[in-house]
Amino acid sequence: MDLDTTNLSELSLGSTMQTEFPDPDDILNFVLTIDPDEGMYRAARFTFDFQINQNFPHEPPKVRCREKIYHPNIDLEGKVCLNILREDWKPVLNLNAVIVGLQFLFLEPNASDPLNKEAAEDLRNNREGFKRNVRTAMGGGVVKGSSYDRVLK
Repeated sequence: MDLDTTNLSELSLGSTMQTEFPDPDDILNFVLTIDPDEGMYRAARFTFDFQINQNFPHEPPKVRCREKIYHPNIDLEGKVCLNILREDWKPVLNLNAVIVGLQFLFLEPNASDPLNKEAAEDLRNNREGFKRNVRTAMGGGVVKGSSYDRVLK
């Protein structure tokens, strides 16, 4: 495995992101917080658990969203649909690529490769309604029969 603290310290996190290492001796497991400052998910905070296994960089990290959110590319259990976490992963990719990809999901949700098909259909067919549902869900409300975690700051 080719992961050391220099790899992690070189993460180029913008002002909207931060990392936390719950166990400082375990650099293979960390938490990423994203606070989007634009797009329909702005003014909210999302946390992701990263697990890097011994085969990194030959296998992608495992990434899971802690909060239950209304998003076409994140299911209700927190699984993330990002192509580079699956079939498009290559050993030349690094954690920065994953983090940038996650940030992009909040700026441009992708309805064509969904995990939450209901949210994707909503985004495709009624963008304004989708935006309203995102705001309701981020406030801890109920959308289409599911209640969501409050993530607004």
